[in-house]
Amino acid sequence: MKTDQTRSTPLQPAGIRLSRRQTLIALGGLATLATLASGPLAAQAPLDWPATLAAARGQTVFFNAWGGSERINAYLQWAGAELTQRHGLTLQHVKLTDTADAVRRVRAEKAAGRTEGGSVDTIWINGENFLTMKREGLLFGPFAESLPGFQYVDVLGKPTTRIDSSEPVEGMQAPWGMAQFTWFADSRRVPQPPRNMAELLALAKAQPGRISYPRPPDFHGTTFLKQALLEFNTSPAQRAALSRPVTPEAFAQATAPLWAWLAELRPHLWRSGQQFPASAAAIRQMMADGELLLALTFNPNEAANEVAAKRLPGSVVSWQPAAGSIGNTHFLAIPFNARARAGALVFIDFMLSPLAQSRKADIEIWGDPTVLAVDRLPAAERARFNARRLPGQLEATAPTWPEPHASWVDPIEREWLKLHS
Repeated sequence: MKTDQTRSTPLQPAGIRLSRRQTLIALGGLATLATLASGPLAAQAPLDWPATLAAARGQTVFFNAWGGSERINAYLQWAGAELTQRHGLTLQHVKLTDTADAVRRVRAEKAAGRTEGGSVDTIWINGENFLTMKREGLLFGPFAESLPGFQYVDVLGKPTTRIDSSEPVEGMQAPWGMAQFTWFADSRRVPQPPRNMAELLALAKAQPGRISYPRPPDFHGTTFLKQALLEFNTSPAQRAALSRPVTPEAFAQATAPLWAWLAELRPHLWRSGQQFPASAAAIRQMMADGELLLALTFNPNEAANEVAAKRLPGSVVSWQPAAGSIGNTHFLAIPFNARARAGALVFIDFMLSPLAQSRKADIEIWGDPTVLAVDRLPAAERARFNARRLPGQLEATAPTWPEPHASWVDPIEREWLKLHS
């Protein structure tokens, strides 16, 4: 999903543990992010956890989340069974095609004065949707850093657990998984994968019609555009501009090289750039069928998951742009008027547990990288995380580049649609 991870699919998402120095380098000098990650916790009232557990028993938690992946849906079914057994609550997965639908529902309930008994208890969210809900007062909290399970979240090695698309999280959502832009391809057809957008252009010119990307505003298509935007804006001053709310002047300056590069790339794309696949899943299938050379994802383990499921051959390899790859965290949040607030807190805390995080990180189950600092876990919990490398898995992880401020997304998509209409 997942991802601005996301907007319509906050899905996929990169579990890289960086040192403080590596983090600052990867952020292109944006020391603000590291400061937020290591600074004092947002003021959060302590939770009476025994009372919360007691109140949650018997509740039904309506979890609004993208429903487009069979393996994620199966994982949530497992989690629901565990929550029933352990805490006596029921998890109801409300399957979404677009997370914004749930955001609009909560907004409409607030406008109608429905301050209690809301229809959404928990939501899978980040990026623009989080920014909207936080600024419009649609979220309950702060709560995240008061959860018992938060103690093992890797806020230093994974600073995007505390900042979401340049917006401080401030405990208003709990980190759930990591995402990072990743390519994959069959090594028999692509023996020398392109390591940046310039090399991708060269490959497209050498193999016309064999490269494409999803049509924005599809989440993965927009992520592709943001990755290119970051590659063309690498100086600390440029990255600082991208981390702030967009202005017309900043937009024109930062995106000019992006539009020029896309114009040069377009004639060499699949169907001469007159049409674009609808989704990353469609591109993955076209790559598997040999129609396209490359596929893209926001989950670094997706290709390995597909190989394990025998939907892709063992010759598939994954890689990330050499200089850096756009990445983020995806989160779980509670609307301000949630009906089953205690149940939502217990559900989210369970999702932060080593048991739930290790199962989610298992490539053969989901392959969503963990938000936890595995090296800080007790030995028995650390052993749950399988360190073996599988076919299709990344050999090396690139530095993580943070998302531009969420306000950049809409103008980027609008301009792309205007230029490609």
